[in-house]
Amino acid sequence: MAMTRLSLAALARVPEQSRPLVAPGSVGPGIVHLGLGAFHRAHQAVYTEEALAAAGGDWGIVGVAPRSADIVAALQEQDRLFSVTAVSGAGRHTRVVGALTGVRHAAADPDAVVALLADPTIRVVTLTVTEKAYRLDPAGGRLTVDDDLRADLTGDRPPSTVPGLLVRGLIARYRAGAGPIALVSCDNLPSNGRRLRSLVDQALRYAGPPVADGTRDWVAGQVSFPGTMVDRIVPAATPQALADAAAALGAADLAAVTGEPYRQWVLEDDFPGGRPAWERAGAVLTDDAAPWEQLKLRALNGVHSAVAYLGALAGRETIEEALRIPGLTEAMRRFVAEDVAGSFHPPDGVSVVAYGDEALDRFANPAIEHRTVQVAMDGSQKLPQRVLHTIAACRAAGATPRWAALVVAAWMRFVQGTADDGRQLPLDDPLADQIRARLAQAPATPDGVVTALFGLRSVFPAELAADDTVRALVTDWLTALDKHGVEATLDGAP
Repeated sequence: MAMTRLSLAALARVPEQSRPLVAPGSVGPGIVHLGLGAFHRAHQAVYTEEALAAAGGDWGIVGVAPRSADIVAALQEQDRLFSVTAVSGAGRHTRVVGALTGVRHAAADPDAVVALLADPTIRVVTLTVTEKAYRLDPAGGRLTVDDDLRADLTGDRPPSTVPGLLVRGLIARYRAGAGPIALVSCDNLPSNGRRLRSLVDQALRYAGPPVADGTRDWVAGQVSFPGTMVDRIVPAATPQALADAAAALGAADLAAVTGEPYRQWVLEDDFPGGRPAWERAGAVLTDDAAPWEQLKLRALNGVHSAVAYLGALAGRETIEEALRIPGLTEAMRRFVAEDVAGSFHPPDGVSVVAYGDEALDRFANPAIEHRTVQVAMDGSQKLPQRVLHTIAACRAAGATPRWAALVVAAWMRFVQGTADDGRQLPLDDPLADQIRARLAQAPATPDGVVTALFGLRSVFPAELAADDTVRALVTDWLTALDKHGVEATLDGAP
């Protein structure tokens, strides 16, 4: 007999401690969120509902899925309700979240999303769309204009890209005379607020008059782009996670998400149209999120990527399993202490080394089954922010970034597509075709691979690629990984 689906009608059978903090439908919309994935549902939606419960306000979220129709359908069938389960070795707790006031599928009705962005009741737009959706060159920050984006910016067809949706929405908002708005990137990009501002400005310049006539000046005075740092480990949903949520709720939840108990959200407090009282839910409001962003990108995300590449090469399915490889945890501690810690100025009172140790403890949570190949995807977009900026800062200070070079070598070994035991590894990356083409034309030697991949100028800046010290470090590590594999390489590392 099929279990009842989670819905407004089914809430009565949900245990009281697992019910929403705010009555669903009791608040009006004030936020549009682009990117209705698991991370948003386990992070910004949770913070927002807790803020509403603490301080009120019409700050309900209209969630927009740019591509996936499945999550929109699941949420519509559940009256926009979903659950979040926090799991650790100590146990689990599940709670239904009722912060969504609407859901939209952008690919099916982009004009409806444009109209939402122009609606004066919407005063905040948040984004979790992944690095590649911004269409920005990760090395230089230039807008990459392909046929789809060109059509979005210069034609009159419904927009199909994230930059196209944003720009069309801002143009419509300007023409409608709506009030100020904040566009808030919650993606793991350095200076994500400034990057989003640059994206919008570049896109409006490309659109030009008469499409965007007057909008650029209006954006300069009416639109803010607060920088942020977000953090919570939220693995992809599994059948077991859905079963556990159903057992906790007494109702089936096909939009359930699972995450670690830890969470963090740092925001620059620049919201011209107002905002929820996120600080009442534990968020950090600041004048400058940059030190927090660098801390997360370099000491947590950089380590996460490193463990993913090395773990996948060594045949480990999850991050937690990878950390059991002898020598890997110690290598990551040395990466943070010897390379990352001196590469930037952390927030006042924060120890980079202690933060890195805490990150490794979180990654070792046995209840979080974060797959190595999932974390390893889109490496060409992540590597500059997570690792190459550390290398550049070390070199500028005259230091030798030995452990950061190991991470680059592990990525280069990973993208060749074969694990140490001969199994095939997936290359899920927007530059996959370019990477494969360069590797196919290069000598099948560590030096040949390094030369070929260092030529990816959208990933490796020319100055870094021409640095003989960095090249030698990466080549040495890649030689060891090719010859001995991950486990023997780490075991023999001095």
